[in-house]
Amino acid sequence: MSRPLPLHRGVSGMRNLSNSNDFWDSEVKDKTEKEDLDRNRASDQSYLSLRFPFRLLCPDNSPSKYGITENGFASDPFSVGSPRSRHKLTVLFLKLSLVVIVILALTGSFWWTLSISTLSRGHIFHGYRRLQEQLVLDLWDIGELSLGASRMKEIDFCPEESENHIPCFNISENLALGYSDGSEYDRQCGQGSRQSCLVLPPVNYKIPLRWPTGRDVIWVANVKITGQEVFTSGSLTKRMMMLEEEQISFRSASLMFDGVEDYSHQIAEMIGLRNESNFIQAGVRTILDIGCGYGSFGAHLFSKQLLTMCIANYESSGSQVQLTLERGLPAMIGSFNSKQLPYPSLSFDMLHCARCGIDWDEKDGIFLIEVDRVLKPGGYFVWTSPLTNVQSFLRNKEKQKRWNFVRDFAENLCWELMSQQEETVLWKKTSKKNCYNSRKPGSGPPICSKGQDVESPYYRPLQNCIGGTHSRRWLPIEERPIWPSRSNLNKNELALYGLHSEELNEDTTDSRTAVRNYWSLLSPLIFSDHPKRPGDEDPSPPYNMLRNVLDMNARYGGLNAALLEAGKSVWVLNVVPTSGPNYLPLILDRGYVGVLHDWYVSSLAKLFKVLFYCYTLIVIVCILHYSYKT
Repeated sequence: MSRPLPLHRGVSGMRNLSNSNDFWDSEVKDKTEKEDLDRNRASDQSYLSLRFPFRLLCPDNSPSKYGITENGFASDPFSVGSPRSRHKLTVLFLKLSLVVIVILALTGSFWWTLSISTLSRGHIFHGYRRLQEQLVLDLWDIGELSLGASRMKEIDFCPEESENHIPCFNISENLALGYSDGSEYDRQCGQGSRQSCLVLPPVNYKIPLRWPTGRDVIWVANVKITGQEVFTSGSLTKRMMMLEEEQISFRSASLMFDGVEDYSHQIAEMIGLRNESNFIQAGVRTILDIGCGYGSFGAHLFSKQLLTMCIANYESSGSQVQLTLERGLPAMIGSFNSKQLPYPSLSFDMLHCARCGIDWDEKDGIFLIEVDRVLKPGGYFVWTSPLTNVQSFLRNKEKQKRWNFVRDFAENLCWELMSQQEETVLWKKTSKKNCYNSRKPGSGPPICSKGQDVESPYYRPLQNCIGGTHSRRWLPIEERPIWPSRSNLNKNELALYGLHSEELNEDTTDSRTAVRNYWSLLSPLIFSDHPKRPGDEDPSPPYNMLRNVLDMNARYGGLNAALLEAGKSVWVLNVVPTSGPNYLPLILDRGYVGVLHDWYVSSLAKLFKVLFYCYTLIVIVCILHYSYKT
């Protein structure tokens, strides 16, 4: 049995071994080249986003560094040589561009939203507050209406002796309660001041004459005054009228009225002006006339675009306020014997007192401090009194002593004595706050602290300190825009009152619409003897019957502005309720007149509770005079 021969390594054996080694080396080589190619592809893809747009726009025709391998792989997979590759690159480029655009748009929208929210946060807040207040009011009205007839009852007429009743002003009642030393003339609102009845007009009441005729002639039956009171009045401007049968005349043909014109001209010259027509150029627009008589001073200045508010004590007969209102001139009851006036600090351009009956030297000059509070920086105080006549000093040492006190006290208030002629003296309030700190220690009243310096006091006790110095509205009258530009406040001026221009523009637009609607509705009444269709032009005076207007919730004074813009010959008493936002400083700074008032302490609160937040025109006749004297 033969053994199998062992396998010897021969030529054939060597060939087989060589083939085996070649195959192994080939596999290793292929694997290595594939790994290198994968790494190259990953590297190419990492900078694709930066490379291919430029390759697409500027193709490179040079030979590839890779070329075509023997294994059949392309040297550059992103070559733009073929149309298919170019199409893929274009689509990819558009996708990436879209992503970038979306990111930029979202980023810009985010920052824009932040900026808008920051800038309009205040406007949105004010708009929200207005909507909230309106919602509460609407719900309250709905609740009142839902009560139906159970809450309704007839209102009786007041007895005849209540013809001159004025809520919160009753001298006999105040005296009985213990008020004295002048405080009995102040506003004292107790339970006895309320009446739930309608005040009747006088028995022989007649419709007032149309403006401007009614300014110079009024009916005697419409006011409570006697012939003796007409001729014995001590006021300078009270004497400027004549009693003619059933009428009281203030005609310009009177020699007394010519005295008012000369008197106004004298005041203008004392300021350094040519005549009273230049008051506007000197920054004077609003004047507070204390103890105005019957308004002749303000009646004369009205033709010069000056607005004069008359204030006087309550009088049961021969009322200065009643006669002034009957003439179609601004007036209200006001007394600061013990309380501050219901006006903000820095309210008026000029204060005038012509024999007004106030002893300025009494109570350590506290009345002069109140004058300083309501007077704008750079404003004027005009005082006409026999006490200022130098010739009388030689005969009466007591008068000289009183005059010296007033003169020295005014100097300590930083008032400049500009001129003194006969019985008239004119001071100018300082426009520089540092004047108060430059005074000698202990001379004159101190400056009010921030707690004492309330900008809009409401019948608060008189303060023995200088107010208004902490107000942001401290601006000399000569630096303010002259009338009528003053009524249009810019963005920076509105910021002082926390308002945006959009809010004022909205109020102005609404008021213009209201005036058009009111005028169309009232035309048949106002022009009953002169037929007029809505939309037609208004007839010229004396056919215009509407003169005195009471805005029960004036807001920013938009109704006042709209009436003047429409050319209506009216004046408006802008009432700002104490229960709402106080924009009375804004109204007065626009060159209008107004007052703070709490409707709910008067006898007309229930009657006006629905109209309280509405613009309301009221044609003021005698019966309605009493509704806002308080």
